[in-house]
Amino acid sequence: MVMFRYVAKLFAVLTAGFTLAAVLFGYFYTQQYRFASIVTSLTSRNVFSLGVLNESKDSREEFQKSLGQYLSGNISFEDLHLHEDSDALSTPLYQKERVLCWIMTSPQNLNVKARVVRDTWARRCNKVLFMSSVTDPKFPTIGLNVTEGRKHLTAKTMQAFRYIYKNHFDDAEWFMKADDDTYVILENLRYFLTSQNKSDPVFFGHHFKKNVKQGYYSGGGGYVLSKEALRRYGEKGKDPKLCLPDGGSEDVQFGRCMENLGVRTVNTTDALGRSRFHCFDPETHVLGRFPEWYYKYDANGAKKGADSVSDYAISFHYVSPQKMYFLEFYVYHLRPYGNVSGTREINRHVNVKPRRSIHRPAKRP
Repeated sequence: MVMFRYVAKLFAVLTAGFTLAAVLFGYFYTQQYRFASIVTSLTSRNVFSLGVLNESKDSREEFQKSLGQYLSGNISFEDLHLHEDSDALSTPLYQKERVLCWIMTSPQNLNVKARVVRDTWARRCNKVLFMSSVTDPKFPTIGLNVTEGRKHLTAKTMQAFRYIYKNHFDDAEWFMKADDDTYVILENLRYFLTSQNKSDPVFFGHHFKKNVKQGYYSGGGGYVLSKEALRRYGEKGKDPKLCLPDGGSEDVQFGRCMENLGVRTVNTTDALGRSRFHCFDPETHVLGRFPEWYYKYDANGAKKGADSVSDYAISFHYVSPQKMYFLEFYVYHLRPYGNVSGTREINRHVNVKPRRSIHRPAKRP
């Protein structure tokens, strides 16, 4: 009898233990699934639209870091496929229109965002430099003498271009600044640059019309300086009356600096009036889900839809590490069988009529 009561108590304890374990497992599994569902449906841009703005700056940055780590994974993007694409046009442009890319990053983003940039589109730059506040020879990064944080992005940009002028002026004809959440299609950039002259004092990007008389370019959408523009900055950019060394919005201050140095903005839309540089991700520009401020800032009318984005688009911003891998796959790997992509001359602003982009089978006789 005593043995029976002992076994019954033991059974009750084990049952309670298994029940508690099942409840805890269910709870944590639900929370993990909920977190995964949230992060896989968000990008680094629309995190803010869900009310994260009400949290502290540090908590927002920590959330974004965790989001990037979750989404980036450990995807290897070595191209093992034997594509039949011809590089008869892109290879000569790679040699003729040399582009130095410098990527603005930070120590906390190095192994999340910057790593994915390095492993995807930055491989197609003629030279790539990662600018941070700390030197890391293993990555590698160049440590600038700046304090990390959004309040000092102007200093990071000013010092980065000064470093490039002193050390890499002869390594390229064009010099592009991009963020570590910017995706760039270098072949399309080089094609656009064939219509420009490196000896002209010009720079290009996603054009905003506020704050500076001739406008300025979105820092996140990336902007490109000609060799002459960089030369003027290297020779006179230290003058604080011309170029603010730090403070304010980075892209605004650099745009004002360029204007003070006599460097001009240029219309970068294609022959059909479609945009090439973009301060948001592709989905935002196609769907037109722009924030209110964008309608006041965009110099080209804040157009939306697939027909507003150039077939030879150059850059997109607010691209998460996961989406950067997706874009790499879509642009350089995915192909519709039987459709051979041709090239079009869309740099010149002439009367170019749109063509149907969908192939329709011929009617049966």
